[in-house]
Amino acid sequence: MEDVATPEGFRRDPELVISFYNKLRRNLPNAQPNPAHRALARLETVLGNRLCLVTQNVDDLHERAGSTRVVHMHGELRKLRCRRDPAHVVPFDGDQTEDTSCPLCGAPMRPHIVWFGEMPLRMDEIEAALSDCTHFAYIGTSSQVYPAAGFRHTAKARGAKVLCINLEVEPDPGTDLFLRGAAGTEVPLWVEGFSRTDATREGPRSVRLWLLEPDGGPVDRN
Repeated sequence: MEDVATPEGFRRDPELVISFYNKLRRNLPNAQPNPAHRALARLETVLGNRLCLVTQNVDDLHERAGSTRVVHMHGELRKLRCRRDPAHVVPFDGDQTEDTSCPLCGAPMRPHIVWFGEMPLRMDEIEAALSDCTHFAYIGTSSQVYPAAGFRHTAKARGAKVLCINLEVEPDPGTDLFLRGAAGTEVPLWVEGFSRTDATREGPRSVRLWLLEPDGGPVDRN
């Protein structure tokens, strides 16, 4: 992965890196939202802005399932970022070349992907949501990639109830509820039950749910 997922690899061989992400982008339509994506979209209709859905994946499956408030902490395949001004991020669905330029300033572009050694995106927003959540769920993640792997500890230390849904990874002692199984099976069941609880009602102690989604590749799903 050093060749295609590091700033050094991009500087060394930009054509190789661009080709790699072009291929991933072209393959996006081959992956479809599963029942977990659709269940989380339904949960957003219940909780609204009290739901913070953070994904480590770079695909658009949540959006295609209907979610509108997704935080992509590792970037998005369907966007490019200006190499001169990182604030210039634009939608992009075609094949990038080394000549693809920023429509806002004319500078060269790069994939809008967080590579190894780079800071994840929207960390201020993520940390604010962590400090305010009453429930924290981590779903399908290996819990090995930092800083995301430490989020559940932060939420727990601030009083949140912690849920883990996973097919393989064992929960740590700070997890309050563990559901073993594939996300496509367990998440819809959990969402259905959670949506019926008093916690989802508006009020001074209303739930703020923080969801951390897998850290695999664009089509890596439990």
